[in-house]
Amino acid sequence: MLFNSYEFIFLFLPITFFIYFYLNSKKLTILSKIFLILSSLFFYSWWNIAYLPLILLSIIFNFFVGEYIYNKKYLLYIGVFFNLGLLGYFKYMDFFIENINFFTDYNLSLFHLALPLAISFYTFQQIAYLVDSYRGDTKEHNFLDYAVFVTFFPQLIAGPIVHHAEMMPQFNNSKNMIKNYRNIALGIFIFSIGLFKKVAIADSFAIFATQGFDVATSLNMIEAWLTSLSYTFQLYFDFSGYTDMAIGIALLFNIKLPINFNSPYKALSIQDFWRRWHITLSNFLKRYLYIPLGGNRVGETRIYFNLFLTFLLGGIWHGAGWTFVFWGVMHGTALALHKFWQKLRFKINFILAWFITFNFINISWVFFRAKEWEDAIKVLDGMFFGEIILPQILSSKLSFLSTGSEKWSSIFYSTPEVFIWIISGFILSLLFKNSMQLREKFIPTPFYMLWTILSLMSIFILYRKSEFIYFNF
Repeated sequence: MLFNSYEFIFLFLPITFFIYFYLNSKKLTILSKIFLILSSLFFYSWWNIAYLPLILLSIIFNFFVGEYIYNKKYLLYIGVFFNLGLLGYFKYMDFFIENINFFTDYNLSLFHLALPLAISFYTFQQIAYLVDSYRGDTKEHNFLDYAVFVTFFPQLIAGPIVHHAEMMPQFNNSKNMIKNYRNIALGIFIFSIGLFKKVAIADSFAIFATQGFDVATSLNMIEAWLTSLSYTFQLYFDFSGYTDMAIGIALLFNIKLPINFNSPYKALSIQDFWRRWHITLSNFLKRYLYIPLGGNRVGETRIYFNLFLTFLLGGIWHGAGWTFVFWGVMHGTALALHKFWQKLRFKINFILAWFITFNFINISWVFFRAKEWEDAIKVLDGMFFGEIILPQILSSKLSFLSTGSEKWSSIFYSTPEVFIWIISGFILSLLFKNSMQLREKFIPTPFYMLWTILSLMSIFILYRKSEFIYFNF
């Protein structure tokens, strides 16, 4: 079920909200948790009920392993192997077989496995729980509480990746079992911003990105840059929009999810970017991979290797394909180079630092988006070696800038529309406060209510349904 769908907004969400708080008002706390779990599993099964047994198996296994795992390394290994085994089988098995066939004379049959929804997210979430339980940092003796922690529908599908210690105290706080009208107003406000980001902004950028990546057979230089920038902004407004919606929905239930975005395109370095982009994933990789590898406590060469390996694995986590591997290589290398640059203690102008960082991110997203390696090469070739062919609206006045004689090849780029969208993307992501900054200063004044109403008007374009990008990961 999509957050940006009529059935979710007008049926599932209000029904779940009112029944949950009605049960709590009658002091039926256990029943309210059971209802929330069943509602979340219904929400999950709406996509494909065939994978419901898989998430149930994962929850049951991890709960019981977590019960006895404290200071038992062999149970930690079993638990992590089980979780990574499930993820590896469904997400990477066909990719593994394809590469065996490519590099050898074998002709093994593919399994053609469909990726279970949310498996990447609930796998990481439960691995974190097992590691914390092994260390003695947390332990859950109540199966219902653990099931709520894993299945809570606002964050189930695509995060943010949450930790047991920050979530369960909220569900067990008696104050959170009573409707909080300020949280309701704030939740609707944040949800409306996320909805607008997704359906009005991200889905509009998607039209241009799809045209360049999937439809056009070749791109001139301007078309290629517009294609890459369109996806750069589509991805940001799509995923941050989802996160805003998740945070807003959770607030309706008096639950505060962690911040996942903090204006990442304002970053002045690659390290700064990863402190702003998908923050919960960055924290997971740091806490459960980079630090166990030795973090900054080892020799200099090993530090560079740890950074590289962490983000290489982060790239592989995002998808089964060599484009994701290379994307991880790019970011791992960039972080290692940034670490070396810091050691030299050279400083550059902040505008130049932003320019270098943003363009690196924009170029790396090309590999993140490309369905095939050839699609990435097509876009990059156009960006750096394509002919300069101006749109018709500019060609007569600036013909001296053109290096080619062909006409503008893409029908979507024959009007100024895409240029307006790109400029708007820069303005919104660089000059405006982000949704979490607005949340901190939220007061239910007429101004904020008007903003909420205007954003919620994007409901009228929900007919063009589209999944969130991170649903595929």
